[in-house]
Amino acid sequence: MKRFAILAWLLALGSGPLLAQAPPAAAYAQAHYTKQEVYVAMRDGTQLFTAIYTPKDAGAGKKYPIMMQRTCYSVAPYGPAKFPARLGPSETMMKQGYIFVYQDVRGRWKSQGTWTNMTPVIDKKKGKKDVDEGSDTYDTIDWLVKKVASNNGRVGQWGISYPGFYTAAGILSNHPALKASSPQAPVSDFFFDDFHHNGAFLESYIFTYPVFGVQKTDTTSKAWYADQGITTGAKDGYQFLLDLGALKNADQYYGKNFFWQETVNHPNYDDFWQKRALPPHYTAGVKPAVMTVGGWFDAEDLRGPLAIYKTIEKKSPGTYNTLVMGPFGHGRWSRETGHTLHSNVYFGDSIATFYQKNIEAKFFAHFLKGNGDKNSGLPEAYLYDTGKKQWDTFAQWPAATATHQKLYLSADGKLDKQPGAPGPVTFVSDPLKPVPYTEDMTTTMGFTPHNYMSEDQRFAGRRPDVLVYQTDVLADDVTLGGEIMANLKVATSGTDADWVVKLIDVYPADEPNHAYMPNKNILLSNYWQMVRSEVMPARFRNGFEKPEAMVAGQKTAVDFHLQDVLHTFKKGHRIMVQVQSTWFPFIARNPQTFVPNPYKAADSDYVKATHSVFGDSFLDVEVLPATPPAQ
Repeated sequence: MKRFAILAWLLALGSGPLLAQAPPAAAYAQAHYTKQEVYVAMRDGTQLFTAIYTPKDAGAGKKYPIMMQRTCYSVAPYGPAKFPARLGPSETMMKQGYIFVYQDVRGRWKSQGTWTNMTPVIDKKKGKKDVDEGSDTYDTIDWLVKKVASNNGRVGQWGISYPGFYTAAGILSNHPALKASSPQAPVSDFFFDDFHHNGAFLESYIFTYPVFGVQKTDTTSKAWYADQGITTGAKDGYQFLLDLGALKNADQYYGKNFFWQETVNHPNYDDFWQKRALPPHYTAGVKPAVMTVGGWFDAEDLRGPLAIYKTIEKKSPGTYNTLVMGPFGHGRWSRETGHTLHSNVYFGDSIATFYQKNIEAKFFAHFLKGNGDKNSGLPEAYLYDTGKKQWDTFAQWPAATATHQKLYLSADGKLDKQPGAPGPVTFVSDPLKPVPYTEDMTTTMGFTPHNYMSEDQRFAGRRPDVLVYQTDVLADDVTLGGEIMANLKVATSGTDADWVVKLIDVYPADEPNHAYMPNKNILLSNYWQMVRSEVMPARFRNGFEKPEAMVAGQKTAVDFHLQDVLHTFKKGHRIMVQVQSTWFPFIARNPQTFVPNPYKAADSDYVKATHSVFGDSFLDVEVLPATPPAQ
């Protein structure tokens, strides 16, 4: 793994000012903005490095709002004469004119202090030493509106991924000048986002730990963690991690990595993880207007935007609170690619530009430059139907018109509205021969997975350890829009198991390839497009705080949420569900022997087990009417 690949990937994603080589945009920024670099003191005395870009025509007669991003991924380029290729969330907003502010959060890069992952929120601060991201946001905004010339007293904040967390945490600052906040692909809870799904460890993240688990010793503009990674000549992550064996064997690489040790020592949803979760801290009276943004194919933070939107909607109903979900992977709405694809699926052209101009820029302009009332001209929910391949708008989400429907997993392989053959259907799960999560081995040694979320699932469904259920050919379009709940009735010969459920759109045999196929060896004829998927460790079926073993041979309910979906399964397609117990190396292998701490399981704990899925298992989905009423 190249030492600097992680940093390059983070910056290219847009976590900080864009460093890609785009001379025209960089020339525009330098021609129209002035730059200053300052240290801003927090209430506890810690100095945070801050870069400020102000339009050159700003003055007493022309004031601009402030757009701020706080990041752990560097505000480079450093130096008062050095400009990034682009400022702000988009070229559109750069040319509309804002005072753009970037800040290294405490403990990172050129800022002082100690780095903490997902800084715990302190709701009731008792003194100047009680600091969190809300207080750092407050102190920064307070300094900016008082010290930066020609600002209009209004501040907006945005960020993608980890900077999305800082944006979401900044909402809790309650600074009166913070008028608009857009958390984008925000991390909301590391036990359910990024490093875990329902507490199951994403072994695909194992190469990222140097970025998050090594403290720097001084302020720096260099990647101090670059030599702390797993160095290997391997290119096949599946084989490398399978050969690594039990998770405890990663200590040979990360014995001194503080975040790895925290992960290993907190296998359950204990106080360590709970106090890092953002949603519980949102209460009535959230002040800034909020537009949470996500991608339906975000392999890192799909849960985050949905959880934050729904929590604010529930706890602070008077807040201007909206949701945007597009046909994107992680953060990819921030960069125009022309032809918009995810994996092999083509959605249209210039979708990111549409979002940037007609949704994002409109939101910030209204609240930072306009009258700032609730009549922004934007809907409550601006969501992309990934089956129809079009934007839809909703007055609320989930939609009021949605009706619940059960899809039963019949033992004869049928997926139907009524219970069918009762089952059970059995399969042997072998952790030494786990089901791959992807066919693209070139992506398995990278920072995080991406394309698997819409990838063709034929490679998995044709294995004996993956159960397949599907409907008959659809006579009419069926739109699933809203939440999905998996209600499994299962048994195992072992004492623990992971359960993976995948919702799949099966294309007809005469489906033609589109003109922009990235993989020429893939046929869309009979393509099995994954639409949504999730994993649930049976150990957490009754709660995430106290794991429980399964009783061998006993029929057991394992219920869990898949994330929301808006997808039309078209006439002539089929709806498919796959059920499996390994998903490697995306998800670490379950030993299938119950152990108190899976991170400390021995290689000998990993055993084959015979699993059973009963025919009264079902998915509870929300179905939208064929012709939705105007909203």
